[in-house]
Amino acid sequence: RWLIQFKNETHNHPTEIEPFGGAATCLGGAIRDPLSGRAYVYQAMRVTGSADPRAPLNETIPGKLPQRKITREAAHGYSSYGNQIGLATGQVTEIYHPGYVAKRMEIGAVIGAVPKGNVRREEPKPGDVVILMGGRTGRDGCGGATGSSKAHTEESIERCGAEVQKGNPPTERKLQRLFRNPEASRLIKRCNDFGAGGVCVAVGELADALDIDLDAVPKKYEGLDGTELAISESQERMAVVVEAQDAQVFMEMVAAENLESTIIAKVTDTGRMRMAWRGRVIIDISREFLNTNGAPQWAHAKAAAPDAGAFFESNLTCSAAVETLKQRLASLDECSQRGLSEMFDSTIGAGTVLMPFGGSRQLTPAQAMAAKVPVLQGETDDCTLMAHGFYPGLSALSPFHGAVYAIIESLARIAAAGGDITRCYLTLQEYFERLGSDSARWGKPLSALLGAYWAQNKLGIAAIGGKDSMSGTFRDMDVPPTLVSFAVGLSKATGTISAELKKPGSTLLLLRLPRDGQGLPDFAVFHRNCAALSFGIAQGSVLAAHTVGRGGAACAVAKMAFGNFIGAEIQCPEDRLFRADIGSFVVELAEGVAPSDVFGGLDAEAIGHTTYREAIAINGDSLPLSAALEAWQGTLEEVFPTVPEPVCSAIKSSIYTKRSAAKPKVKIARPRVLIPVFPGTNCEYDTSRAFQKAGAVPEVLVIRNLTSQEITQSMAALAEAIRRSQIVCLPGGFSAGDEPDGSGKFIAALLREPAVAEAVTELLERRDGLVLGICNGFQALIKLGLAPYGRICDMERHSPTLTFNSIGRHNSRICRTMVTSVKSPWMAGMEPGQLIDVAISHGEGRFVCTEEEYDTLLANGQIAMQYVDADGQPTYDGRYNPNGSLHAVEALLSPDGRVLGKMGHNERYTPGTFRNVPGKYSSRIFESGVQYYM
Repeated sequence: RWLIQFKNETHNHPTEIEPFGGAATCLGGAIRDPLSGRAYVYQAMRVTGSADPRAPLNETIPGKLPQRKITREAAHGYSSYGNQIGLATGQVTEIYHPGYVAKRMEIGAVIGAVPKGNVRREEPKPGDVVILMGGRTGRDGCGGATGSSKAHTEESIERCGAEVQKGNPPTERKLQRLFRNPEASRLIKRCNDFGAGGVCVAVGELADALDIDLDAVPKKYEGLDGTELAISESQERMAVVVEAQDAQVFMEMVAAENLESTIIAKVTDTGRMRMAWRGRVIIDISREFLNTNGAPQWAHAKAAAPDAGAFFESNLTCSAAVETLKQRLASLDECSQRGLSEMFDSTIGAGTVLMPFGGSRQLTPAQAMAAKVPVLQGETDDCTLMAHGFYPGLSALSPFHGAVYAIIESLARIAAAGGDITRCYLTLQEYFERLGSDSARWGKPLSALLGAYWAQNKLGIAAIGGKDSMSGTFRDMDVPPTLVSFAVGLSKATGTISAELKKPGSTLLLLRLPRDGQGLPDFAVFHRNCAALSFGIAQGSVLAAHTVGRGGAACAVAKMAFGNFIGAEIQCPEDRLFRADIGSFVVELAEGVAPSDVFGGLDAEAIGHTTYREAIAINGDSLPLSAALEAWQGTLEEVFPTVPEPVCSAIKSSIYTKRSAAKPKVKIARPRVLIPVFPGTNCEYDTSRAFQKAGAVPEVLVIRNLTSQEITQSMAALAEAIRRSQIVCLPGGFSAGDEPDGSGKFIAALLREPAVAEAVTELLERRDGLVLGICNGFQALIKLGLAPYGRICDMERHSPTLTFNSIGRHNSRICRTMVTSVKSPWMAGMEPGQLIDVAISHGEGRFVCTEEEYDTLLANGQIAMQYVDADGQPTYDGRYNPNGSLHAVEALLSPDGRVLGKMGHNERYTPGTFRNVPGKYSSRIFESGVQYYM
């Protein structure tokens, strides 16, 4: 039995004034809440609101940052945090509306899971202790919560930057590892994260009576007074209550994860919260007073009569429907956001069921994010689904309708992915203008909440969480009334479907949700539609489904077509094709299935069929898919590019077919694999599972570096672990937070320590051992010289290296690679020329070297794998060679083949994952490494 936990978090004001840090800590804050429930957070969603990011610099409002700067740096901040901590971001959506020029919207939503047996929920008792662990306390955490709700003025970007909290994802990663340990988790009686209020709240909420010693709080630097220690919201800290007899054991587990911990409070029976600093009590408050929750407050609200009819009307901008479609696809409401989405790691955790973009061309946006529950042992088919809903244009006309249809859309997207909406829960995010004492302003959130409450009652589906922000005003500008609905449901990975069209010859169906005279949905019909859709998906009659949404059915069909470049012929009145039928569906029915077989008795109309012809035809007029795609992708290309500048050089490639003759001196049934966890490593779980499944015995060793003594001890432990292992694997991550001027230097520096370097040399040269480095691990192997030279040596000017992707950003997607050499024990399970699809996720994966060096490597059979296009040819095309690697190099061997470095994450494929991107994912790399010893 497992507990599924979810949370949404907003950091609007911090992101507006300091985009990178504000967006980063938005995600960090969202993670800490389920983490305090001992859940391992394994998937995230990002929904943001922005004005037009293409606006020229000279249109920037005084006292504001340019919209392009905010949206770009916020994306870098959120992705940097998520990528470093090792959290798969399953969906990224930016909503564009001119009202968000008043203040940006930045929302992060996360899902976590934990075995129910790992969670204790008990009342603390006198004598129990409170342990503070994680990051240290500093002034950077003072004023963050109050700052996030402040009015934004012309001076904010100059005066409020210090209020934006400073995130530390590697430290939070260590906390996640600690809480995932059942032995540690079961010692915790109660837990709180350090959000608003710092020690005052995080510790003060843990028990009815506490004595808190502020002098025991670890500090980043000296000079903090008692008030600063009490209220600082410095990030990545947790407070836990444990029994006094368990404190020492628990703190030893904390230290084993390279974390600091300190007892800072004791539970008492006084009925008071007391804080002492420098020997005297500076706070002494009764619990009875705290439990009153402060003085009641009242406001008058006047809700305007809802009127949203104009939103649902068709908007035919051209005489030809296909030209209207092209314009609609190019609009900010509908255009592609793939260049934005690919900045976020979507595959870490080896549980991603739906990639953010599906189809063989990875172009159709997923309707929901889906991931398998993160079990540590074995496999599971259970997965979670999360989807959002919100249309600012509708909410601006009627906050009531906006909230109703936000809930409808979030649930419809769950249904379109194969989920059962009757098993869903919601969490809501509100964002409105500053309200003051204006009853009309207060009427907007009132209307939205009434709409959400009414919809929940009609559907029988509850919101069990949410958050509000009422600071969206700048001068006389206000954000649009905003209520975003997030729906969370359960499904089976093998029962999940995706939105891209699957086959020519299928029937395209429009399944409608009727509205009444006030523009409100028929909830009973919505339930029946979703139930029929679920039935059709389960029996295999429904191949793909997409909600209609703001762009209308025509836009939905086009986006469904892009993924596999399957065309469609549509016969339907054009006003129905371009109507914002929120809650309706476009459905692909398998060939031979009659609409009445699945949707009998419902408002379902066959509007066309899929074709081999790569075009969208509407009532006889035709638009080539290539032209539709160009319009769809071109809108944000200047802001979030999808492909780098083309490289015109020819690629050298050859297939090296001679197999490795290397054999170990000693055969071992189950070889031991050492997987060191350096600060910043985040792929150790996935790598360990892959080797364990292949038959090896993985040993995960955490490298501790908080003190010089711990570094010395860790180096000794690392050298000893290498000596008792047959394989060393350096997994992916962001060592030392991704060092400037090239990643992997921190790992390389530690492995050059004499005792460790000697153990590596002995493994390779005397015991015929194996070494594997993936992504960040490959970067370390390059800097050590192990790849391509097979020994630890100094880098020369001509030495190969890995540098920043030519597109200038992190890139996460599925790539196709070709086996170009089998001169390695690691390649024993593959065939020369074999094509293998693999997840990539990195910002510095571009292989470069001199042409002379490359020719030598190629002739020696050391180019193990290359990126290839859809035809299996090595290429510089950025759609297939995501980092611009010289001669499309993806993997590299040492001269004898026993060291392999590669950028692709083969460990991230498990049964049931990547269901919307067809491919051949089995590489047998890990099995080959194990078989080498048998």
